[in-house]
Amino acid sequence: MRTLVTGGAGFLGSHLCERLLAEGHEVICLDNFFTGRKNNIRHLLDDNRFEMMRHDVIDPFKVEVDWIFNLACPASPIHYQYNPIKTVKTSVMGAINCLGLAKRVKARIFQASTSEVYGDPTQHPQTEDYRGNVNPIGLRACYDEGKRCAETLFFDYHRENNVDIRVGRIFNTYGPRMLEDDGRVVSNFIIQALRGEDITVYGEGKQTRSFCYVDDLIEAFMRLMTQDSTIGPVNIGNPGEFTILELAEKVIELTGSASRVAFSPLPADDPVQRRPDLTLAKKHLDWEPTVRLDEGLGQTIEFFRNLRK
Repeated sequence: MRTLVTGGAGFLGSHLCERLLAEGHEVICLDNFFTGRKNNIRHLLDDNRFEMMRHDVIDPFKVEVDWIFNLACPASPIHYQYNPIKTVKTSVMGAINCLGLAKRVKARIFQASTSEVYGDPTQHPQTEDYRGNVNPIGLRACYDEGKRCAETLFFDYHRENNVDIRVGRIFNTYGPRMLEDDGRVVSNFIIQALRGEDITVYGEGKQTRSFCYVDDLIEAFMRLMTQDSTIGPVNIGNPGEFTILELAEKVIELTGSASRVAFSPLPADDPVQRRPDLTLAKKHLDWEPTVRLDEGLGQTIEFFRNLRK
């Protein structure tokens, strides 16, 4: 199998490239290195089945492949709000270019969608038929609405052109190779704890999140792509729900840090609750996460400790 991974040098993309190579695929990694890093894939460059292509998914490209994983898009608020117009272009034009390629070469194509399509949900936990509560003109809309439009394109290409699609909606994911400065809560807390700084918790820390370790997520990607009972969308995440304050306290405990919690105002449109309903993932993928939060945080803390050496 010859497989294209857009965003392949990113946090999730690099883990996916590793998994595909381990299963015998030839892998083309396409990335413009906005949030992707060469260090994430440096250990793969000597494998003659791995090819790196520096390219922006917004611009057309041609390759001959059997599978496409479209992971290209900045996924943390700091990065996707840095250039919101470019973020929308990446989601929408990137999807169009990937889908056009899939149509031409008759490849199966996976869209890395997001729980952000649910916005600040009024349904809890979120099921795939929930249509969401998204502010279309807010600061997060460039990402939320960009991903929603990408899903629209995927299903229209499927209906109109019989493109073989798979859509997974990713909930909060963490693990080694996260960026130190990406503004995501797990990496923020770990970095602050390792530096002995105050842990920044927004609001009262009562908002909840569900944290999925990267290895569990990649397993779900593979299972979604290799089954034929659904095209999605399918929620992919961990149903274990923790408050942000609980996460901060757990990170302080696991790092042995003397950091204290410092509270700051809640950002605009920050979701109050986020937890996936995994009924479809269990039914169609026979999948649910297996890595406990303490175990996954331990691996992630070790990664960031090594970065600081």
